[in-house]
Amino acid sequence: MTAVKTRIKKGDKVMLRKGKDAGKSGKVLRVIPTKRTLVIEGLNVLKKNVRPKKQGEKGQIVEVPSPVKIENVSIVCSGCNKPTRIGVREKGGKKERYCKKCQAKL
Repeated sequence: MTAVKTRIKKGDKVMLRKGKDAGKSGKVLRVIPTKRTLVIEGLNVLKKNVRPKKQGEKGQIVEVPSPVKIENVSIVCSGCNKPTRIGVREKGGKKERYCKKCQAKL
């Protein structure tokens, strides 16, 4: 599978549209374009059992955020603070992302 360009980047604030955490929002920690997924801070968290590494150390249960499909997420505009679609326009020879609702730069 080849890498696909996505409009969502690391550090963006996004809202989950489907799944157990639908309606909640968080910051993007990692984007995986080949699988069309991303990892969101504090959302879609799974519990993972970790075995002890050293003698005398105890095993523990760790919460790990798991990837979510990009299709199930919408970006939250910093200007109007609502989930929105993203447009791309060229300004002064550089591309910039903007909110389709309020035209604010993202």
